[in-house]
Amino acid sequence: MPRLPRLELPGTPLHVTQRGINKGAIFLDAEDRHHFRQLLRKALRDHDIARHAFVLMDNHFHLLLTPDAVGTLSRAMGWVGQSYVQAFNLRHMRCGALWQGRFKSCLVQSERYLLTVMRYIELNPVRAAMVDAPEDYRWSSVHTHLAHARDPLITPHPLYLAMGHDQAERALAYRQWLDAGIAPDDLQHLRA
Repeated sequence: MPRLPRLELPGTPLHVTQRGINKGAIFLDAEDRHHFRQLLRKALRDHDIARHAFVLMDNHFHLLLTPDAVGTLSRAMGWVGQSYVQAFNLRHMRCGALWQGRFKSCLVQSERYLLTVMRYIELNPVRAAMVDAPEDYRWSSVHTHLAHARDPLITPHPLYLAMGHDQAERALAYRQWLDAGIAPDDLQHLRA
C-alpha cells in the first residue's frame, strides 16, 4: 500500500522530529552533528525551507521548519536522512538502518502553539537532565534566540521578532518565556 503524502501547507510551520532505531544514538560526537547540520543547511537552502528552531539530542532531533511549497519538506528530509545514514554508517563502520521509521511532522497552526513548540524544542536538553539551563547545551537554536550567538541556519520567525523592538529586547522577552516552562497539558499535547 503506498504511503499517503504528508500534510504540508506553504508558509505553515511544522514541528519535525526523528528518532534513532530502538531509541539508539544518531549522533556520537560533534563531527556527526556538524555533518548533519551541513546536510540540513544544503537541503533547506535548496528547497526554500526556513528553520526557526532546532535541537540535536543524542538519539533524536527536533526542528521547527516552514516550507514555501508543498512536497519540499519531504524531499529535503528524505535527502538529509539518506545522506546522513550513509555517511554515519561509513564513518562508524556499521551497516543497516539508523532511523526509527520516517520522520514525524505536525502542523503548527496557532501563534501561541508556535512559541510553545520553540520553547519545547529548546528546553529538551533540560528535560532530559543533560544540562541545568538550555543555553548550556551547544546543539540548539536557543543561543540565537537569547542573543548569545548568531546561527546562519536560523530564520527568526515573525512571532519571535514581535517579542521586542530590537535583539536585546527580544532576547529578554524570550528568556522570560523560556523560564516560564511548559504547562503539563502543553507538554502532553506536544508529545502526542
